[in-house]
Amino acid sequence: MSKTVVLVMPLGNARGGGEQMLLHLVREGRGLGIRWHVVFLEEGEMPEMIRALGVGVDVFEAGRMREVHKLLLTAQKIARVARREKADLILGWMGTAHLYGGPAARLAGIPAAWYQLDVPRNPGGIDKVAARIPARFILTLCKDGFEAQKKLAGSATVHLVYPGAELNRFDTTALPTVAEARTQLGLPLDRPVIGIVGRLQHWKGMHTLIGAMPKILERHPNALAVIVGGQHAFEPEYEGQLKHQIQQLGLENSVQMAGFQREVPLWMQAFDIFVHASQREPFGIVIVEAMALGKPVIAANEGGPTEIITPGVHGLLTPFDDAPALASAAVSLLDDPVMARELGEAAQRRAQDFSTQRYAQNLVKTVLGII
Repeated sequence: MSKTVVLVMPLGNARGGGEQMLLHLVREGRGLGIRWHVVFLEEGEMPEMIRALGVGVDVFEAGRMREVHKLLLTAQKIARVARREKADLILGWMGTAHLYGGPAARLAGIPAAWYQLDVPRNPGGIDKVAARIPARFILTLCKDGFEAQKKLAGSATVHLVYPGAELNRFDTTALPTVAEARTQLGLPLDRPVIGIVGRLQHWKGMHTLIGAMPKILERHPNALAVIVGGQHAFEPEYEGQLKHQIQQLGLENSVQMAGFQREVPLWMQAFDIFVHASQREPFGIVIVEAMALGKPVIAANEGGPTEIITPGVHGLLTPFDDAPALASAAVSLLDDPVMARELGEAAQRRAQDFSTQRYAQNLVKTVLGII
C-alpha cells in the first residue's frame, strides 16, 4: 500500500537548485510507493508546474515568519490538508518549511521531517529554530551537511540523499556539436573557451575566474572566459564589481558576461573547460551537468564537489578564491588536450551516478524505510 506525503515548499518560483530538486522529485518520484501532495507558501510558477504533473497542490500565502499569528494560521491550514489527504508524513523542503510543517504535523497527529538543503556550519536563525522543532528524521544532500546536521538533530535521525541532474538535457547526442553551439551563440570557433555558470553572487566565485585570466592569457593569449548567469536580487552590486574587475585588468576582449540564459545546456556544450568556483557548495548539480557533457571540470576543493569529483580522475580541484591555482589548473588542461579529454570521458561516466531518477528512488526508499 502506498503512503501519502505532504511536501511543504516555502517558495513559489523556480529560482535555484533547491526548487529544481523538488520538481525532479515530484516528476520522477511518482509510482514508486508514495503519493505526493504539495503545499506552497507563496504563489508563483511552480504550483502550476506541479499541477501539470498530475500532483495535488494547495497554495497558502504565509506572509513573513515574524508574523507569528500568520505562521500558526498557516500551520493549521497545512494540518487540515494533511488530514484531508490522509497523509502519513509532512516533509518540509528546507528549514523554513519545517517551521510550518512541524507544528502542522503535530496538529494532524502524524510525523514531520525536513530536507536540509544547506550546510549549517554556524547554526543560527532558521536552522537553529528548525532543529528544535520535533522531527522523525532530517534529510541532507552532502556529507558536510550530514555531519553538521547530526550535531543539531536532537532525537531525529539524519540521512544522506544526493540530488540528481537532468542528464537527458545534457546528452551530447541530443545537442549540437561544440562548433555548431558556438556558431548559434556567436562564440568564436578558434579560441579555447573557459566557462562558468551560476547566479552572480560572490560566493559563486566568478571573480576568481576573472582573476585567473591574466595568468591563463600569458600561456594561451586567445583564451576566452564566458560567464553565464544573471544578477541576484540579494546581491545586485556583484555584477558591477565583476565588470569593474574586467575593466581594471584590461580583459574586455578576454571575458564575456553573457547574462541570464535559458539554454544552459547549449552554452555549456560550447565550453572547452567548465569552472565551478563556489565556496563550500553544498552539492553542485551544475558540476554533474557539465560532467554529463564530457567537459573537464575545475571545481573548489571543499563541500559537495569533493563528493562528486575524484581529483585527477573526474576533474581537478583548487582552493576557493585562489586565482593562481585556478589559472594553473586551466593552463594544465589547455596544455594537455589528451588529459583534458580523458578527464572529460571519466566525468561523463561518473555523472550517470547522479540522475534525477536515482535521486528520486533513493529519497523514496529512505522515506518509506522510516515511516
